[in-house]
Amino acid sequence: MVGQASACREHFVNGLLTDLYELTMAAGYHDAGKVNQKATFELTIRRLPANRNYVIAAGLAQAIDYLLNLNFGAEEIDYLRTLPAFASASAGFFDYLRGFRFTGDVFAVPEGTPLFAGEPMMVVRAPIVEAQIPETYLLSALTFQTLIASKAARMVDAAAGRAVVEFGTRRAHTPEAGVLAGRAAYLGGCVGTSNTLAGFRYGVPVFGTAAHSWVLSFCGETEAFRKLQQILGASTVQLVDTYNTIEGVKKVAALGQPLWGIRLDSGDFQSLSREARAILDQAGLPEAKIMLSGDLDEYAIRDLVSSGAPVDAFGVGTQLATSADAPAMGTIYKLVELDVGCGIKRFTAKLSPDKSTLPGAKQLFRFEGHDILARSGECSNGQAMLRPVLLGGKLVEPLPDLNAARANAAASLAKLPASLRSLDPADPWPVRHSKDLAALIERTRSNVV
Repeated sequence: MVGQASACREHFVNGLLTDLYELTMAAGYHDAGKVNQKATFELTIRRLPANRNYVIAAGLAQAIDYLLNLNFGAEEIDYLRTLPAFASASAGFFDYLRGFRFTGDVFAVPEGTPLFAGEPMMVVRAPIVEAQIPETYLLSALTFQTLIASKAARMVDAAAGRAVVEFGTRRAHTPEAGVLAGRAAYLGGCVGTSNTLAGFRYGVPVFGTAAHSWVLSFCGETEAFRKLQQILGASTVQLVDTYNTIEGVKKVAALGQPLWGIRLDSGDFQSLSREARAILDQAGLPEAKIMLSGDLDEYAIRDLVSSGAPVDAFGVGTQLATSADAPAMGTIYKLVELDVGCGIKRFTAKLSPDKSTLPGAKQLFRFEGHDILARSGECSNGQAMLRPVLLGGKLVEPLPDLNAARANAAASLAKLPASLRSLDPADPWPVRHSKDLAALIERTRSNVV
């Protein structure tokens, strides 16, 4: 809902929320007379995270909100003046920052799109200072949510139709990361989150009833369970493992309706879930559901499902909100071409081992069974994945809302081969270069001196 976010900002966009070298380069570009030189940068997935056959693009809404609102206030500019790095910067640079706005073009894959190693997620074409300063924020915003959405998609696949709820704010690396994790997890297929602000801000369904402290605050479990039912009615999920799990289930069963179900947070989930199911059924509560939580990941979920454990839902915290097994991803933001005047472009690429890049602005085409990475402007009968989002610093059209992005993720994942959606390593999705791009790569590398 970025069209609304630009009028009602999610958060204060501060131009200093970047690495210092983005700003020192900006001062250098300005004082070298490059401030109006058009440059094209690409944000690309250099390599997939560990144990991943794909990732799900997420975070575009926040990235665009940032670009639409990026500016420098008087206090931020005064602070920059005090830094030794800017001792030789011209007064004109600080005047430039006062009026700074992003006026460039952005092309990006829609949120919910599966991507693979070597593929661009976003292309930014703007005056070089405007394209350089956002690097840090764009990498952070897109990489984090992409990691969480991808982790969620794996868990949802492993759950095989059972609900997965994101529970991880208390383990997230910051409170705001918890909010964005709730958003990204929902995009990736979770049914909702425990984070109330994610519900308020993004419309993500929210879940949660009571913790062990609720039970401990009463003299006995039965009193705690009864009072919770009085408050929450049919939404009640009773946490039954505070003292003795099976005895807790029996007390819940004796109280009967209203009840959504029970939550098991510790112990041998396979045996406990079976015993709990039998107790609930015998008490005439066959509709009461069983939710599991506590140190779950996609592998534990897969094992529980494959064992036939009678589980209806999973609540996942740490492993999901931090993408614990793969908390980082090799995304890069690199200059790929420059306008040098008179309609002439200079194509740029790094050649360093293990960190080489590809020259020229690009388009990604998706076919059934493979992708083609081509030069921008090439024609193809494949589906063009990089679509215009900002032109001249303005939205082309409102971005799809979160539910549309979630639907895109589900539909796109369903088209991938089962081997790629599995938790086991698979042969990579083929990503080939067009003939024109291959020729440009060869020319660029040959011309480097």
